[in-house]
Amino acid sequence: MANERDSAPKGARGTARPATAQPQVLTGGNVVLPTGTVENGRVGIDGRRIAGNTPADARIVDVTGHWVIPGFVDIHNHGGGGASFSGTPDQILTAIDTHRRHGTTTLVASTVTDEMDLLVRQAGLLSELAEQGDIAGIHFEGPFISPCRKGAHSEALLRDPDPAEVRKLIDAARGKAKMVTLATELPGGIDSVRLLAEHGVIAAIGHTDASYEQTAEAIDAGATVATHLFNAMPGLGHRAPGPIAALLEDERVTVELINDGTHLHPAALELAFHHAGADRVAFITDAMDAAGIGDGRYMLGPLEVEVSEGVARLVEGGSIAGSTLTLDRAFKRAVTVDRLSVEDAVTALSANPARLLGLSDRIGSLEPGKDADLVLLDADFDLKGVMRRGEWVVAPQLA
Repeated sequence: MANERDSAPKGARGTARPATAQPQVLTGGNVVLPTGTVENGRVGIDGRRIAGNTPADARIVDVTGHWVIPGFVDIHNHGGGGASFSGTPDQILTAIDTHRRHGTTTLVASTVTDEMDLLVRQAGLLSELAEQGDIAGIHFEGPFISPCRKGAHSEALLRDPDPAEVRKLIDAARGKAKMVTLATELPGGIDSVRLLAEHGVIAAIGHTDASYEQTAEAIDAGATVATHLFNAMPGLGHRAPGPIAALLEDERVTVELINDGTHLHPAALELAFHHAGADRVAFITDAMDAAGIGDGRYMLGPLEVEVSEGVARLVEGGSIAGSTLTLDRAFKRAVTVDRLSVEDAVTALSANPARLLGLSDRIGSLEPGKDADLVLLDADFDLKGVMRRGEWVVAPQLA
């Protein structure tokens, strides 16, 4: 992948800053650290890392009146900018660039149900991008999901989670598979969860029709994530509580939430935070091609999608088909509509997904030695700057 689009920001593909680049320090902002928010704080950047001590020759960037938070980490994303992670290399880079400009400095590329041969081929392509540092890995959402809860997946292409076929996808990803979503109640589901756990790949329960008991069995077998909790699974019942209760109550499980105002009622989000706690929630986009673009007709795998007023639905059947969400919007909604604390929102958008990916030593918080990945927000929580590995992807325009 030697070619790079002219429109991509310098350094956007993971290259280190030149050794001669001038260090800089952001001063005067509300800096959100793992220990809490520091008013009138400072963040030093030297090369691609956050600096413990600010070099004497550092350029001063006054960010008074702004929030400085860690770059967002999205573990479930299908595309954006009119492009999909099932597309060509240039299309994939377009999707990556779109989300970076909205604050997502680390991203896992999600596939959608398709023919196995096509998924294997796409896994090989995406693994190259992961090796180059463009993405943090691959998430396979489908084809091992329930036809009863298929959502925006082609029912004709669904199949049971045969461990041999799950292994085929893992092998095709060449060590870059991060997560596989399964309906674990299907034949082979529990054995596939064990296989994934043995290979260090997250087994996520989703697009499932499982009972409470079946879900608990899958968690005991090694499943640790709930794919977009509440969506594409049975609702809570007082006699048959289903998967939601099992996923919320088990401390081993992190729950994904799509906080776009369409996928979840605010009371459902509040319920998840109340029972799971901020340390077990990961906000995701589940974005499709239209993210960052607007209304119109798009393709999600082999299925046609109509986006109207920002909501994506299948042309045939009308099911919600992913989202048009970007994580800067999810963050703003979390603190202005859902009334989460800024610190809890940062935990859900940065620290928790970084931990899930095994990357907490590099990303997810503003600490010395970690990658200089950060987002600058104004007092209204609107995005004003994005830095990735010490390079401004979106340069701040400050008075």
